[in-house]
Amino acid sequence: MPNRLANETSPYLLQHQDNPVDWYAWGPEALERARAEDRPILLSVGYSACHWCHVMEHESFEDPATAAIMNEHYVNIKVDREERPDIDSIYMSAVQQMTGHGGWPMTVFITPGGAPFYGGTYYPPEPSHGLPSFRQILLAVAEAWRERRADVDQSAEHMAEALRESGELRATAGTLDPSILDRAYRSLASRFDSAWGGMAGAPKFPQPLTLEFLLRTWKRTGNADAMRFLDVTLRRMAAGGMYDHVGGGFARYSVDAHWLVPHFEKMLYDNALLARLYTHAWQATGDDAHRTVAEDVLAWVTREMTSPEGGFYSALDADSEGEEGKFYVWTPGEIDSIVGVEDGALVRAYYGVTEAGNFEGHNILHAWRTMDEVAAEQGVSVERLQDALDRARPRLYEERAKRVWPGRDDKVLTSWNAMMLHAFAEAARAFESHEYRRIAITSAEFLVGRLRTEDGRLARTYKDGRAKIPGFLEDHALLAEALVAVYETTWDERWLREARTLADQVLQSFWDEEQGIFYDTAADAEQLVIRPRDLFDNATPSGNSAAVNALLRLAELVGDERYSRVARRVLQSLADTMARVPAGFGHLLSALDFHLATPAEVAFVGTPGEAETDAMLRVVGRAYLPNTVTALRRADEGGDEELIPLLRGRTAREGRATAYVCERFACQQPVTDPAALAAQLGLGSA
Repeated sequence: MPNRLANETSPYLLQHQDNPVDWYAWGPEALERARAEDRPILLSVGYSACHWCHVMEHESFEDPATAAIMNEHYVNIKVDREERPDIDSIYMSAVQQMTGHGGWPMTVFITPGGAPFYGGTYYPPEPSHGLPSFRQILLAVAEAWRERRADVDQSAEHMAEALRESGELRATAGTLDPSILDRAYRSLASRFDSAWGGMAGAPKFPQPLTLEFLLRTWKRTGNADAMRFLDVTLRRMAAGGMYDHVGGGFARYSVDAHWLVPHFEKMLYDNALLARLYTHAWQATGDDAHRTVAEDVLAWVTREMTSPEGGFYSALDADSEGEEGKFYVWTPGEIDSIVGVEDGALVRAYYGVTEAGNFEGHNILHAWRTMDEVAAEQGVSVERLQDALDRARPRLYEERAKRVWPGRDDKVLTSWNAMMLHAFAEAARAFESHEYRRIAITSAEFLVGRLRTEDGRLARTYKDGRAKIPGFLEDHALLAEALVAVYETTWDERWLREARTLADQVLQSFWDEEQGIFYDTAADAEQLVIRPRDLFDNATPSGNSAAVNALLRLAELVGDERYSRVARRVLQSLADTMARVPAGFGHLLSALDFHLATPAEVAFVGTPGEAETDAMLRVVGRAYLPNTVTALRRADEGGDEELIPLLRGRTAREGRATAYVCERFACQQPVTDPAALAAQLGLGSA
């Protein structure tokens, strides 16, 4: 008989609905029972694409004997870390302080009041490699709760105090100047892997936020080394096995130093940030290889990760049929049988497919050698090789699709969706794609309209028609960022108004005036053992860095001094820290770069869709101009000058599409020629 988790929407929680464990989701029912019965809480945190989460479920949570111990001694709570990043953040910090490391599955023992007193990550079913078995842990903690309660309570109080102290910002306001950016770049450069890209060593994570900062460094300073390193990284990642050469999209990371063997799960957020990065790299360099990767990622999202309503699903699992990576690997015989022996020889040579294989006797496709090298080795022209690859890819995809697919986490998360919305909006503008524009509008309408709790607030998660959990800082801030990009793609002022509403909610509900930093949870959110705030950018931007980016861009467009004041305060509070630990502040460093640059403001007057206007818009859309904001007044409409002061008094010159390039609302001479606009923006010829 299913347990309580059958009533949840999270795929991760639903995976545990048939466990013999008496699971609760996090909520008042579980917490009140723990208090009423004075029982410790066993908190288990994971996510649907987590390989070791599946392993621990099979070994321990499906085991009746282990479940009996859990049910006898604990109130058992299962949490999806992607739905509740606040809970995950608090207790991951505790586990890291207790053990010196963290990860998932996370296993934490907490008091009925929420204070952690013991924890770890994965525990085996039997003692192994110096780790006690999970059942030994369960019985030992239960005994300590009964027999040494005073010690447990003291440990819990010490840990709660440590968590409270870690949540307090100890920083003095720093001076904001380019030396912070320079120090950050030098620190990162010392760790670069010049041969394979990324940071030296293994495993290798893509770190798109750090790479965005490198691209900005090149733009700001002309530093050729920054561009060289970025280019090596982008090419190596896209050539490696971490990239899906058949279906598009990137896996989470590679376990080796060469981007070859991935941890096969595909996460929406990685691909959103990487699609933006490759789009920006194309804008900066004009290299179509980067555009191809961006378009392949977005094609994968459109094909496999988009709901009928317009939301984007969260992840594809690493496992299928109980084996990690089985869905993605090949043998030489499979290749030949699908594409034919003649084309197969070329495909195998290009993608490094051998009888020995590179992953448990099978092959992860990778393209370490150039087309020229492979063509010369095979005695064919580059065109012949390209034709073989072009024929092979759809055939391989079609055949692969007949395999047992990895599990898909089909919940919709606001912050992750906002990042993908941002990617589609920017790609629509850069590549002049009506399809990307349509997808962006559909996504924006879905997020703004359907991701609402019963009281009308922005929700964190949505599945099967149910929106739930009040949104966190990152949800509001990343969606505000994305909606500004949607406005700058569609010129529909609705999206700027929605972004401004979200920004106002961020200031009202999440701002800490005393500390000069944002909290992750709203002022009236559920009270946890501490009110969390995560300052560091990790695989995704922190709520603080996303809020600063959104507020700075909005301030330039709508002229609201509140936004720039608060954003500047956060930057000052974290100035020294981001210079010393730049790998943890990629998105915030980008915000600082924007702030210090005196952003350009470009006001257009014209009619989108008409050749003359589109030619002017193309100058900005195709260029890499990270420190530029844009607005448009339609020639046949007045435009909202109260919402967008930049448009005040802007008129078409001689009835032609016109652009005004401004700084702090002081403008150069209006221009009607794309080449003249490019010159004013420092781009050379259009």
